[in-house]
Amino acid sequence: MNTPAPHLPSFRSLDLNLLRVFDAVMAEGSLTQAAQVLSMTQPAVSHAVRRLRQALGDELFVRTAHGVRPSARAQRIWPPVRAALAGLSQALVQGPTGRYQPQIDAVQWRLAMADATAALLAPPLVAAIEAAQALVNLRMLPLTTRDPRAMLDSGDTDLALGFFPEAMAGMAADGADSLLRHQRLHSTRYVGVMRRGHPLAGQPLTLDAYCAAHHLLVSFSGRPYGFVDQALAGLARQRRVMLTVNQFFTAGRVVARSDLLTVLPEGFVQATGCEEELLTCDLPFSMGPVHVEMLWHVRHETDPAHCWLRERVLQAVSQATSSHDFRCATAPTKQQGAV
Repeated sequence: MNTPAPHLPSFRSLDLNLLRVFDAVMAEGSLTQAAQVLSMTQPAVSHAVRRLRQALGDELFVRTAHGVRPSARAQRIWPPVRAALAGLSQALVQGPTGRYQPQIDAVQWRLAMADATAALLAPPLVAAIEAAQALVNLRMLPLTTRDPRAMLDSGDTDLALGFFPEAMAGMAADGADSLLRHQRLHSTRYVGVMRRGHPLAGQPLTLDAYCAAHHLLVSFSGRPYGFVDQALAGLARQRRVMLTVNQFFTAGRVVARSDLLTVLPEGFVQATGCEEELLTCDLPFSMGPVHVEMLWHVRHETDPAHCWLRERVLQAVSQATSSHDFRCATAPTKQQGAV
């Protein structure tokens, strides 16, 4: 018996507006919320989804108690659909001259970063946009992972800033086939952080004392295991993580008012807002440097508006570095291109 061929729609006859609706429903996980984003009625969105289902021969979405769940095929086609829509959007904002004109061409970018990075870079970045009178709107998204490759591939974010060793290793393994690009912003180091007046303050921190203490971990996923725990495991040691938080600001507030220890990139201590209440110290074990990178998808590599944004980010880092907001930071080292 012959297996029936999968349903293949004719691209010529496909209404491309349906793809905009599909993208919105995938992003929002709800027909109602997608309708609000698109400024459409919910019945109109439902009708568009029904037409796309017929065109693709796939259910695409299954209703749930909290919205809709995408089918396997919907999940598979969403990244290239979103990338194509983003490319069209970028082509349309480059103006009649083919160049990006900040005061004429309105654009919106989504940047994923930790709260400490945002606290340090957002002020000079906004100042640069205002000084240029640029029609640029920024949407800063919280990082929920140490590996933003999926966010960049799907187009959920246009630029990711942070310490991403797993992503960098993956990009290096992919070599010339990598679809991501990166540029180093600055480097710092991990330090131990405790409140002033802590019982361990004023003396060298030993490994035994460190492991016997109670700890706070900044974990974007909530998982109570991080780079420090990996380093301790290599020494056949472990610690008790009493609390995990997902923001450096929260970490500073808690540590300043408790006997918990934490480990932070030294350049981020100021971003906690509690610098005057905290002490830093060398760790009693070896940790590698913290290289903060800027990552983007190759689809944005030559886009004039995105290039303009990346230059503004580099300027913001330079200003933050010169004002000592990034302690132990190095000047930006350009590593643009495939890794």
